[in-house]
Amino acid sequence: MSDTELDPVAAAKARDWLIEDARRRFTGPVEFRLSAPALQYLPDPDVSEIAFAGRSNVGKSSLLNALTGRQGLARASNTPGRTQELNFFDVGEPRVFRLVDMPGYGYAEAPKDLVARWKRLIFDYLRGRAVLKRVLVLVDARHGLKAVDQEIMTMLDQAAVSYQLVLTKADKIKPTALVATLAGVEAIAKTHVAAYPEVLATSAETGRGIPELRAAVLTAAER
Repeated sequence: MSDTELDPVAAAKARDWLIEDARRRFTGPVEFRLSAPALQYLPDPDVSEIAFAGRSNVGKSSLLNALTGRQGLARASNTPGRTQELNFFDVGEPRVFRLVDMPGYGYAEAPKDLVARWKRLIFDYLRGRAVLKRVLVLVDARHGLKAVDQEIMTMLDQAAVSYQLVLTKADKIKPTALVATLAGVEAIAKTHVAAYPEVLATSAETGRGIPELRAAVLTAAER
């Protein structure tokens, strides 16, 4: 073992410290900054940003609320496609990093011109935002990766944007099915050059995986 490697006990302590540090950061100030319907309305690129992407109704708003411990921070809705702008939230005081709630993708019933506008906004932001440290691509654990998810993953690969897959609604399926879905998603992630190797399983309702997700966000923001 090299000097740079940690023994299992030290690694566990380091992980516990990171999780606690992330918990403290997220229980501090978290404030809505602005909504940007177009690139010219983006905030100044002066702090790290972590973006949340996913199919419409994947549970993005609920997960953001659970992540920050604030019920009304991100609006949750049963209507797919409600989020139509990039919504920015400042975490920390003074600002440490930002969370970015991106418009949902893959909502077939939305008007075509609206879908096209969403895609342009998302793609232009992803390709051109220098302070974007990582995209968290949310995947409904009940359904696994869909073709539209893999299209987004390929686009992120081509743009050299680091991303991590996060399963949502892990409480909605049986444990054995979750294990199988997690293994399948991890296998696919390994075939994508920009994908982070670890896939997280989370539940906004039970809190499963939320501490680990906070730690992952903080690590990405500070890299």
